[in-house]
Amino acid sequence: MSLESALIIIPTYNERQNLPSLVDALFELEQEPRFHVLVVDDSSPDGTGQWVAQAATERYPSRLHLLSQPGKRGLGRAYLAGFRWALERGYQVLGQMDADFSHLPRYLPALFAALRDADLVLGSRYVAGGGVERAWPWWRKMLSRWGNLYARSILGVPVRDATGGFRLWRADLLKQMPLDEIATVGYAFQIELLYVAFLLGARIREVPIYFPDRKRGRSKLSLAIQFEAAWRVWWMKGHYRRGVRKGADPSPRGG
Repeated sequence: MSLESALIIIPTYNERQNLPSLVDALFELEQEPRFHVLVVDDSSPDGTGQWVAQAATERYPSRLHLLSQPGKRGLGRAYLAGFRWALERGYQVLGQMDADFSHLPRYLPALFAALRDADLVLGSRYVAGGGVERAWPWWRKMLSRWGNLYARSILGVPVRDATGGFRLWRADLLKQMPLDEIATVGYAFQIELLYVAFLLGARIREVPIYFPDRKRGRSKLSLAIQFEAAWRVWWMKGHYRRGVRKGADPSPRGG
């Protein structure tokens, strides 16, 4: 991986409280490759996008980038827009990361190291050495573990954390994926993308991470999003039952 080949994509909606500290923490890492950051903002009314635009000019020129979305379009569409933006510009490694410090920057070096012999690396809460917020109520812990068991059992994907969103991808794998067919919008997007990678025979590794609760702002995870994830797993199994049509379309598209 060359020095300037990696891009971390961070989707945002009303993350003005968290993003400045997160971006500072990312760029303080002594990490090779010396990655860039793309913030994909869904027109946040709290000024998230305006902060990114100013910081990209004044503080982190050439390393921090902003892609503004027209309205609140959801996690999946934000990431797909970010993937296409990155593939058009020749990045070789693409990362996924939340803006709220539930994905701690200190784990990135371990994820990059694991990518040397993998196509996709997952920051995993549920392998040895990983964990979740100790203060989570028992029902939330059970729901998270059950959701992962549910997805693994139906789809047969041999990973412990199928729903996590802290990931590094090789661009060569994403170029094989039919990004224009990815249909989920909420957090089921993470499961669908992983399932397609699995069907393509990707080398997938899990790296243990600790997953804390956000300290500022409000979670975007709603009951509707969780319901979508539950029924979408069965949709995925049926939709991809004949395999995956290879070849992503990296060009921008609406919708």
